[in-house]
Amino acid sequence: MTTHEVADALVGFCSKGKFEEATKALYSHDVVSMEAGVPPGASREAKGLAAVMAKGEWWTANHEVHSAVVEGPLVAGSHFSVVFKLDVTFKPDGRRFIMEEVAVYKVADGKIVYEEFFYKV
Repeated sequence: MTTHEVADALVGFCSKGKFEEATKALYSHDVVSMEAGVPPGASREAKGLAAVMAKGEWWTANHEVHSAVVEGPLVAGSHFSVVFKLDVTFKPDGRRFIMEEVAVYKVADGKIVYEEFFYKV
């Protein structure tokens, strides 16, 4: 797939709340994922598909998503970006908030090989 096809597919999956399906279908086994912030002692970087899937499982277990708006993609060469606006509740403490983030992705050989998320920490 081209970068634009991967980007369109990711937006399609995520617009339907199918984040896990997007990861399984579109990510390289060697993907690297970078977060803007993490809890003390944790790493911003997750390496490999298994680590990215585990990060997604943690997110799902700890957040209730009430709504999600996905804007984009904006494609430039081998990269694309997407804006996510999520209305979520953090399950452990019941805190509800709006999360806005910009995600930047790199595609190689038809798969996402790198992603980085930018949001207020």
